[in-house]
Amino acid sequence: MNSKQTLIVTTVTFLLAAAPSLLAADVAENWTKNCGSCHGADGTGKTKAGRMAGAKDLTDGAYQKQFTDEQMLQRLKDGVTDKGKEKMKPYKGVLSDDELKALVAKVRTFAK
Repeated sequence: MNSKQTLIVTTVTFLLAAAPSLLAADVAENWTKNCGSCHGADGTGKTKAGRMAGAKDLTDGAYQKQFTDEQMLQRLKDGVTDKGKEKMKPYKGVLSDDELKALVAKVRTFAK
């Protein structure tokens, strides 16, 4: 392998190794920006806004078993309303499908 090929292989290897951490940073940033004010950094919903909105405790494994990843994804896309009142705004068009799927995966990490 010549030096140019070695450089390309090294660069590709580095980018592949760094990709998960770049994605994780995006998920953390999206959580903080879009979810954290109600659900909190830990997913418990014990924030002022969370209490006012009736945010569920996402660390509760029994609660999380009540819905599939696809159902959670749909709620993120469409938002949540209760008796005509918006409880969670829709994120369709705000975040990409991949970003929303990453948030679903993050929510699953909160379950105890």
